[in-house]
Amino acid sequence: MRSTGAAFEQRAGAELERAGLTPLARNYTTRHGELDLVMLDRDTVVFVEVRYRVRAGHGDALASITRGKQDKLIRTAQLWLAAHPQHAQRPCRFDVVSYDGPADHARMQWLRGAFEAD
Repeated sequence: MRSTGAAFEQRAGAELERAGLTPLARNYTTRHGELDLVMLDRDTVVFVEVRYRVRAGHGDALASITRGKQDKLIRTAQLWLAAHPQHAQRPCRFDVVSYDGPADHARMQWLRGAFEAD
């Protein structure tokens, strides 16, 4: 399953680059969590969570970003910013790129500003 996730992260990164975003990091990992993609959208640092679901029986991929998952992403983003002070003063955004359906026909949805750090 990890290879499937990596393939969708690669796919999402390529789509976002085509949309004009610049990659800064991939799979940034700390003990608090992992950031799938960190990208720059003009002057804004974008932390991107990539999700894939074959079936929506438990909700679609977007619905799987619970408050607990958001908190982990926010904490990990704070650590990434502390480790990269050249970006610490930039505006930040949390996006979700979700894929739903069979892998070869998965429908992509990009939700900009999916949630905010309080």
